[in-house]
Amino acid sequence: MSGDDPFADLTTPPDGIGLRVGIVVSRFNGQVTSRLLAGARDALTEHGVAADAISVENVPGALEIPVVAQAMIDSGQFDAIVALGCVIRGETTHYETVADRSAEGIARVALDTGVFFFNDTTTTESSKNCSASQSKC
Repeated sequence: MSGDDPFADLTTPPDGIGLRVGIVVSRFNGQVTSRLLAGARDALTEHGVAADAISVENVPGALEIPVVAQAMIDSGQFDAIVALGCVIRGETTHYETVADRSAEGIARVALDTGVFFFNDTTTTESSKNCSASQSKC
């Protein structure tokens, strides 16, 4: 195994020193995404990313995340992107459409650009379930 393998030692905490990170966060279901954003900021700074090296862009909903993530990557200003959203099932199939298309778009941007991408677009059956899981997010 090569000495350059970033996964060779998974016990070493990630080092974010010098990284520039863009966060794309959905405003829809903001009671959830605001907590995801706070957690992402805390985790990034805890691992060495400078607070002023974190840039946040808000989008209306999960479907817009890939478009803005692509624009952030195209700007050349970011080493990594964090996608934060929340899709809660309703009484229609709209849930599946939004969750699937958002995930497909995020995967396409990550694969097409090669930029590191962390996706935490939470999907849940109800707002009650999502609220209960927030301590795990």
